[in-house]
Amino acid sequence: MGEGTPQCGLNRIRRSAPLSDRAVSGLQSRRFLLLYALAAAGGSASYAPFLTLLLPVRAGVIWQGDALQVLAYAAFAGACAASAANILFGWISDRSSRRKEWIVAGALLSSVLLVGMQYITSIAGLLVMIVLWQTAVNMMLAPLGAWAGDCVPDSQKGTLGGLLSAAPAVGAMVGAVVTIPGLAGADTRLVMVAVIVLGLVLPVVFFGNPAPMPELMKPKKELRVEVVTGPGTTGRKARGSAVGRMWFARLLIQIAEAALFAFLLLWLRSIDEGITDNDTARLFTTVLVISVPIAVYVGRWSDRAGRPILPLAVLSGGGAVGLVWMAMADSAAMAVSGFAVFGVLTGVFLSLHSSQTLRVLPRPQTRGRDLGVFNLTNTVPSLIMPWLALALVPVFGFQALFLLLAALAVMSCILLATMRET
Repeated sequence: MGEGTPQCGLNRIRRSAPLSDRAVSGLQSRRFLLLYALAAAGGSASYAPFLTLLLPVRAGVIWQGDALQVLAYAAFAGACAASAANILFGWISDRSSRRKEWIVAGALLSSVLLVGMQYITSIAGLLVMIVLWQTAVNMMLAPLGAWAGDCVPDSQKGTLGGLLSAAPAVGAMVGAVVTIPGLAGADTRLVMVAVIVLGLVLPVVFFGNPAPMPELMKPKKELRVEVVTGPGTTGRKARGSAVGRMWFARLLIQIAEAALFAFLLLWLRSIDEGITDNDTARLFTTVLVISVPIAVYVGRWSDRAGRPILPLAVLSGGGAVGLVWMAMADSAAMAVSGFAVFGVLTGVFLSLHSSQTLRVLPRPQTRGRDLGVFNLTNTVPSLIMPWLALALVPVFGFQALFLLLAALAVMSCILLATMRET
């Protein structure tokens, strides 16, 4: 490969190694897929338990009445740092023709910084540490995401997306484990998370040994997903439209996801005051766990049927149905079931979308950078969502918010349904 084209995890001294049967057949090894999914789960565990559980608890203990404001500042600073760092280190891993070295560096540095959070006692110190930690986390996540594009062929991207659905569930379970009452103190929990992350991420680097996929390192001359735009559309314009539609479709769903993540407990309590934070946590975890086998089945079906986009359109439309269901809810049972529909379907959507995004990106030489731009769909909603909620909920109630989010999900469905699969 030329400069700026990452190898598929192969060290230079191993170029002459014999190809496996799967490499000859054009498929990536099952071992790499499973270890990669494990590493993706480690990526989720690297930030989810800290941001959702450990940081709020520490902020409440140290800053007490000012905890909410501190968390808001930390969330904003962290989102900005994560957005910039993901693009930066995706681009650096493209230019350096290295993925694994950056993954290891990011995993080690983010773990050290996470453990170092225990020594922070000032708001300014916390914000600086959050920015550094988010930068290190994305030093790991950006090349990790691009590495899948280097190594997993289109015929297995649905399967990969199904496996990736386990990542959020694992992140949630790690948070549940380290916060078991009496298991560990606040500082020890940080160490536990850091050790777990390293144990999940590093095996794919040292033992994944992916088969080389040189065809994945060539710019695509033809897209397997084209936008239905009528006669006379050039291949370049169709390709650009496909990338843009995939980006906006994910952004719209992520806005809805971010709103539900932030306000689910408040909404449920507005319907039934007896619902506790533990009930909400168990509901989140249950939805994530249920999503995994569904995503695996749908992902494998999309590979066999050669229909990578159809499931995404159906799932986003189903998410809109769940949101309308939630808007109509007048009992706890109806509210929970509506959220379950929305949460499961959009959880499957996000997992499959992550892998199918690799299909439409046309330039392997800028794959890491381009995925960094797609990562903005994960961070930008946290900046948009609070303003939507503040504008609608106090005046019109949660029903209006959910109906607006349902409209966004319908728009996502339309963007994807009007793409032709070839």
